[in-house]
Amino acid sequence: EIDWQGALQVKKIFNDAIMVFILPPSLSTLRQRLSTRGQDTVEVIEQRLAGAVNEMAQYVNSDYVIINDSFEVALTELKAIIVADRQTLSRQQQRYHRTITNLLNNKAED
Repeated sequence: EIDWQGALQVKKIFNDAIMVFILPPSLSTLRQRLSTRGQDTVEVIEQRLAGAVNEMAQYVNSDYVIINDSFEVALTELKAIIVADRQTLSRQQQRYHRTITNLLNNKAED
């Protein structure tokens, strides 16, 4: 887990990195989750919530967005993103280069 600024730095270094932005279903849910973790004081939680909308607005810089209303659904969506990314044409061309080359050159497989 990194913030959006760190994610942009990663994207600059690793151009093919996939950025997934995970959002809470509501600010009240975010407040509840921060409170029930028991890690932060009320003041820290309020500070985090004060900047939350500006932080969440950065989702537009990501490749995908997931609304984490249900952990199971969010996890399923994240897995689907990973699977889909592995199936892009450029990745498939790398994976199956030899097979595709043989097919296009009408050669038998070795």
